[in-house]
Order: sequence, then structure tokens, then C-alpha cells
Amino acid sequence: MEHFLNISCQYDDAQAVIMDCLKQLEAIPDEYNFGFIYVTDAMADAYPDLLKQCKNKTGIEHWLGTIGVGIIATGQELYDRPAVSILLANFDLNELSMLPLIKDVKDMALFNKTDHFLTHFGIIHGDPFYQQTQNLIQDIQQQVQDCFLVGGLTSSSDKQYQVSDEVFTGGVSGVFFSENIPVLSNLSQGCRPIAVKRTITRAKDNVLYTLDNQPALDVLMQDCGIAHIDALKDRANEIFTGLCVNGSDQSDYIVRNLVGVDVGKKLFAINDKLIEGHEMIFCERNEQTAIDDMQDMLDKIASRLKQKPKGGIYVSCLGRGREQFGKDSEEIKMIHDTLGDFPLTGFFANGEIHHNKLYGYTGVLTLFV
Repeated sequence: MEHFLNISCQYDDAQAVIMDCLKQLEAIPDEYNFGFIYVTDAMADAYPDLLKQCKNKTGIEHWLGTIGVGIIATGQELYDRPAVSILLANFDLNELSMLPLIKDVKDMALFNKTDHFLTHFGIIHGDPFYQQTQNLIQDIQQQVQDCFLVGGLTSSSDKQYQVSDEVFTGGVSGVFFSENIPVLSNLSQGCRPIAVKRTITRAKDNVLYTLDNQPALDVLMQDCGIAHIDALKDRANEIFTGLCVNGSDQSDYIVRNLVGVDVGKKLFAINDKLIEGHEMIFCERNEQTAIDDMQDMLDKIASRLKQKPKGGIYVSCLGRGREQFGKDSEEIKMIHDTLGDFPLTGFFANGEIHHNKLYGYTGVLTLFV
């Protein structure tokens, strides 16, 4: 049976974080053999040294993690100052395989193939500034049989480090677990869909000309109940587009920003490529929709749980957390209020991964059960 333990600390100085972390690790039982390790971007320069010292202190070889503008520990969110959150586990190491840094699909040859796994559950991290990161997420999912991916992209104003046993930059890295390490995962979109799905009938790159053969901007304003362009400007921070995942129901869509409108030509642009024939739905996102959707996600997970989770990883958008739920770790407290107290780690990401898609504004919760 797997066991999990979370340790965390935060100080004004990176070396103080390292010293406290090592002190806490002195009391850790020898049974633990895997570590998830997340640090705030104020800790970026010290991350390689922290990893090295944690390895030396514990003897643990396998570590996974990255940097966030904020990180998550059991019951709390840590921001701004140097901080670390570590989740230790005692997995059967025959039931996992580390994914080294992948910068090209050809690099998958470096991956220790786990053909004896019936299914693969992967937790991965990626560099948001590496041009091929989004394609690599899909490539990895296609290359590894019966694979489901979760994770997120590094969010840092400094180094874009990720850890998969060693410290890397660029590309994607992670770990795969077999079906013998049971997990549950779900995501919260934080949005409320408005009206109905629409078909993209004319588009080029990220510019949308028509929806259902009608001027795109007219459809947007109609579906959102907006009578005048000034009213759209007033609501610009809470109106989004949802690119529907083909073959899914209304609940599965990828949220993207409006980045510009042309009133004269009745068109608008978003921050992603548009594909004619695919569907779109307009969404509303604000504090209340985020809270409601988060609670709905947690209730669904709770209904599937037979007992309290052993441990968990939560990857949330850097625009959530204190920006949307409140400054007293309210988003993380919602998890524990619904699911109970259990060891938890994670970070606030620059893009969240669920299945083979890169989302925005979402929270992805993964529980070891």
C-alpha cells in the first residue's frame, strides 16, 4: 500500500528554505522512494541545489516537479517568497517509468518503454516558451499506448526549470504509472457556458469571420446578451470562447481569450488557431462561476471515492488561486473541505494538461487512491 507525506516551508531567503526542508527530511522514514518537488519562482536559482541536497539527504533517486509563481501544499497556497512543497511517496518502482526531457517526438526512443503496463497514467511538465510543447503533449499521448496525461506548464518570471530525476529546461518531462497505482483525476473549467454550440464556418488562423454562416461578432453579442459594443468592452474580462473538443458534450471545451474585435467587419480574434467545421461555445468566467464549477468537480470526485485520498497533486491556472478565489488559500481549502485532509502538493501553471489537451483557466486535480 502506498503512503504519502507532504512537507513545505517558506522564508525570505532561499538558503533558509533549503535548511528547513533538509531538517524536515531528517525525520522521514526510509520507506519513501519518490518525491514530487515544486518551488516558487523566487526559488528558481536555488532549485538545482535544493534537488541535489534533497537527494543526498534522503537517498531518493526519483523526483518530479517544476516552478510556479505560486505553489500548493496541504491546506495552503504559497506565493511571492522562496518556498517549496514536497510530496513523498513509497511507490512500487516496477510500476512507474520516468520520462526524460523530450524536445522532439524522436526523443521518445529515450523513454524506457513499459509495454507490460496495460494502461499508462502520466504526470508531465512542460516549458511554455518552447515552441513544440503543445504538439509534444499530443505526440506523447499518441506514442504511449492507453495513455492519460495530466500536469501543467512551468510558470516563472525567471528560469523555466522542470525536474524528472534531473533539472531540465525546454521540452516536456514527467513520469508514467501503471494501472496498479490507482488514481482519480478531473478538471474544473471555472466557466459557465452561455447559449449553445456554434459551428465555425469561416476562419483564418486566429480570426473568426462567421459562426453558423452569420457574422461572428453579431453571434457573440447575441449569445452573450450584449446590445452595444461598449457593453462588450465592459464585460471583456469575463467573456471567453470555448473551443469544443470534437465528439464531446458541452462540458469539454478549451477556454481561450478574446484578443480583438473589428466592429466594421463584424469579426473577432482569439489567442489560438481556429479550424473551420469545428464547434465553439461562448463562456462566462468570474469569481462565482469559478467557485461553482470547482465545487461541482469536487462533488463528482467525492462521489467516486470509496475512502479518503492517500495523496494528491493539484495543478491550477496562475489566474485562479488568490486572483479569483481569495487571498487566504480558499481554492485549496475547498479541496480539503470536500474531500478531507490528505497530503497535497502542486503549483499554479502557465497552462494545464488533461488527457492530451492544453487548457487555460482550469484546475486539474489528481488523487492517488
